[in-house]
Amino acid sequence: MKLLLHTCCAPCSTHVIEELKKEYDITLFFYNPNVEPIQEYEKRLVEAERLAKELNIPIIVGDYDNIKWHNAVKDYESEPEGGKRCEICFRFNLQKTAKLAKEKNFDFFTTTLTVSPYKNNEVINRIGKDIDEERFLEKDFKKQNGYMHSIELSKKHNLYRQNYCGCLYSKK
Repeated sequence: MKLLLHTCCAPCSTHVIEELKKEYDITLFFYNPNVEPIQEYEKRLVEAERLAKELNIPIIVGDYDNIKWHNAVKDYESEPEGGKRCEICFRFNLQKTAKLAKEKNFDFFTTTLTVSPYKNNEVINRIGKDIDEERFLEKDFKKQNGYMHSIELSKKHNLYRQNYCGCLYSKK
């Protein structure tokens, strides 16, 4: 079964890839128009591409639709982390992933976002199911110490680990 994995960053991808490769033929989809500044986006992209190469997994890089992303979250800039702005961001990224999964005939799509203890997997999974109930693979990758395992794997692969989700609002 072919799976398109929305990848927020290489560190979060490590554990998720390890879990999913047992059952799926994975292609990474690096799509993060929320990540700023551009230098941060580029660091994360380089690391995702490096990890994909090391693990021999194909990677698709989406457009850097930063202006569209800002338009989507307009008026929600002051929302607290984990609030409505984040829900809009999850939907923005997952809609693009779902569209690509359908265009490229993937059986399923999912996201690395649920590995983070700072992200609400119930909200993310609800949004994914809302977008495409048949193709979205509902997961909570932080279960069974998934996040801690991703940290260990990040060290093993010597990956750059950022200290904020990605948007400048989360950096505050």
